[in-house]
Amino acid sequence: MASKEGEGNGKEASVSHALPHVVLNERILSSMSRRSVAAHPWHDLEIGPGAPSVFNCVVEISKGSKVKYELDKASGLIKVDRVLYSSVVYPHNYGFIPRTLCEDSDPMDVLVLMQEPVLPGSFLRARAIGLMPMIDQGENDDKIIAVCADDPEFRHYKQLNDLAPHRLAEIRRFFEDYKKNENKSVAVNDFLPAEAAISAIKYSMDLYASYIVESLRQ
Repeated sequence: MASKEGEGNGKEASVSHALPHVVLNERILSSMSRRSVAAHPWHDLEIGPGAPSVFNCVVEISKGSKVKYELDKASGLIKVDRVLYSSVVYPHNYGFIPRTLCEDSDPMDVLVLMQEPVLPGSFLRARAIGLMPMIDQGENDDKIIAVCADDPEFRHYKQLNDLAPHRLAEIRRFFEDYKKNENKSVAVNDFLPAEAAISAIKYSMDLYASYIVESLRQ
């Protein structure tokens, strides 16, 4: 019995000796022990020095997706809200502008025109070229129409009338139809120029700043 135990100890020693020496990484340790400091894309990502005309945008939904992803405000993660009930897909990348706030208590929505789909949770620089006023179930839910500022095919667009009329018609039709099978009404009004979009973003930035100031007072 003693010899077997000795053999077992020898095997354990050889296995232990074979394990690589782990060098502790302070950044990894910090991320494991201080999870509360994880960045929140709405509050921690800067809107960018060019705002309100050029701004950072966090992508929630990829171009061509039928999955309705959205920001989980509590965790900062991108969650699956639902799969669209209608046989449609998002015509362009869709997301929100960080450090903005609208009257529906959400950040400002933005549809970003560019060549390629972008993974949910990524952020990019966008330029506002117009505003799509929208009423979703009786409440204002306006969308900024933008182009990717770093896409060579789209970055030169400055106004909605730089786009083909059919592209705007596609965008309008998508938002008019995407909730029909949920028996929810959506109305899209006439598109407005870049100046209206920039004013709307500036207002949402000011509303967000007011919210932060008020929260600090409490």
